[in-house]
Amino acid sequence: MIQAIGLTSIPRKEQPPAVDNVSFEAHAGRVTALLGAPGAGKTTALRLMLELQRGRGITYFRGRPLHRIAHPAHEVGVLLGDVPGHPARSVRGHLRMLCAASGLPARRADEVLEAVGLVSLRDERLGTLSRGMDRRLGLACALLPDPHTLVLDDPARGLAVAERRWLYDMLREHAAQGGTVLCGTADPKEAARFADHVITLDGGRIVADQRAADFARTRLRPRVAVRSPHAARLSVLLAQQARSTQRSVEVVREGGNRLCVYGSTCAEVGETAFRHGIVVHQLADEIGDMGPGAGADAQPQQASESRPSAETGPQPGPNTEPEPEPDPEADPESEPNPEPEPNSDPNPCPEPEAAATPDPDPDPEPESATPAPASPEADPAASTPPESSPDAPDNDASQAAPPQQQPTTPRTTPPAPRPATVTLPPPILVRPALTPLRPVRYEIRRAAGVATGYIVGACVLAVSALTAVLLARIGHTPQPRLLAAWPVELPLPPAALGAGLLGALAFGDEFRHPALAADRGTVPRRLGLLTAKLFVASLIALALAVLTVGCTAELLYLVYGGELVALPADWPALTAGWLALVTGCAWAGVLAAGVFRSTTAGLAAVVAVPLLVVPAVHKITEGPSLRGPRPFAGRLADGLPLRRTFVGEQHLEALLRLLAQPVGGAMALSVLSLLCAYAFTGLRSRVR
Repeated sequence: MIQAIGLTSIPRKEQPPAVDNVSFEAHAGRVTALLGAPGAGKTTALRLMLELQRGRGITYFRGRPLHRIAHPAHEVGVLLGDVPGHPARSVRGHLRMLCAASGLPARRADEVLEAVGLVSLRDERLGTLSRGMDRRLGLACALLPDPHTLVLDDPARGLAVAERRWLYDMLREHAAQGGTVLCGTADPKEAARFADHVITLDGGRIVADQRAADFARTRLRPRVAVRSPHAARLSVLLAQQARSTQRSVEVVREGGNRLCVYGSTCAEVGETAFRHGIVVHQLADEIGDMGPGAGADAQPQQASESRPSAETGPQPGPNTEPEPEPDPEADPESEPNPEPEPNSDPNPCPEPEAAATPDPDPDPEPESATPAPASPEADPAASTPPESSPDAPDNDASQAAPPQQQPTTPRTTPPAPRPATVTLPPPILVRPALTPLRPVRYEIRRAAGVATGYIVGACVLAVSALTAVLLARIGHTPQPRLLAAWPVELPLPPAALGAGLLGALAFGDEFRHPALAADRGTVPRRLGLLTAKLFVASLIALALAVLTVGCTAELLYLVYGGELVALPADWPALTAGWLALVTGCAWAGVLAAGVFRSTTAGLAAVVAVPLLVVPAVHKITEGPSLRGPRPFAGRLADGLPLRRTFVGEQHLEALLRLLAQPVGGAMALSVLSLLCAYAFTGLRSRVR
């Protein structure tokens, strides 16, 4: 069950809020439609519910707000817009990556693919999927962790009729198994067709909260909108004319000088007003779909379908027997009241029952050619209009048929049966225990699922090999820089830049293609996810550093012989410094992309270390101290001040000498600063 209480968005400047004090409930076992025209506030309300947007109010999912749920994806499945996945990733790879993030076995992806009918497209790239297949994949991502609640924002937009039917059948099947479904839509006919309950938004406020059957009966039938200063008199005349011609016409006062006439046409209403000298300010065909203002803001495709038929008179069949004429003595009692009782409901668009009370007969019969017999509780509109089921608005034949041939029995059952061919993925009975390796599995599948990492690695190796050959040909390059393909003119070697780029992509892709952000709107700033990204980035950086030295050494040996690849005497220190430099660049890229939410910013932070941080650190450490003439870097390079024998003393001294170098100290300082900034942004987001 979903309970939304007081959802209000933060207004921008002097504009009114997009959503203002919206409260409603979506019960389990039902499909609830959030209906509204574009700009009515549907998407903003859903984002406020999912805590994707700042505002006031709170939403409970089975009694708990979303930020109090340890794993929101296990409770709420979300589909907002297109599938947030990398376009170069395969369908199966994307689902397996999400399985790793949720701690589910990889076979769960195949089960969901079979349920949504994407088994034949499991190896296709996300960027090549059609609109219908993308919707299927989005629903598969939402159903992957077997959530209890589904929240979708206009999932059928742009789909064919068959794809829409399949999608709504899946939603109804999920609700039939005890789940809760909340689906936003802008099409009132679709809302009446697939939903059990319809909540109508207009201008950021709820204007109707009713069952689908009541919605289809009161707000979805073709009608004639009339505005006249003599609305009450015109209502009485239309009711009298309907009784005299034995037609089922219903007139509803919507407040002020506005009338809604059901079962008639503009021509007939206009002729009646003209014969009696009544001034009319508005006379238009419209469809009662979204409450006030629906006729003016109706979409073109809806307007073309909302024109009522010109023939609204009764067309009795050959086997239809005329009913007896109503008692003439009852006609005076059934005369409509020209001044209906004021409605205490603040809803500006009341239901027809507010102005017309139907016959309280518990078993009403369908009307054929004559209206229902009059009663003391008769309606000002002369007779009870026919009930229209949620499926009726899409049936053009039923709209063109006379209203007297439609039954008046209210419909309380779901509007459309579920076909037996629609099946959901099997439920997850036992969820696996959480392990520290779960984010590592996710990060490995994320990095290995696209070809970006392989392309960057191949480019780094090729550029490094060519640079090393050119440097050896020119000469005057030390052997360590020659093996690392690091010219003196460049701030960093190609391997370090490549490692920084791959590290920046680790978080940059999360913000660009937020596969994990579908439930919370931003990349989860968990310590486990950060540790996994740093660990995988370190492995990739180490592999890239070793391959770079190996490829350059092999190429130099083949071109110039073995004198350029001889092992130097201080190779352990050089190796440690080389691996630390490449790993530090990768870490700086990861942290900077996580802080600034951009791959470009992550790579810029890596390049800024040798260009900006190294000169500053060099200036600070090389300057003389107030207590001694020796610089700080020289004292740090000497190693430990107190010589004591303990295990790892040589390694500690090597680390101190590495930090004494300008590049090493600048990299360590940069990584520490970025780590503190990342922790600060994570705490700030939690406070918000």
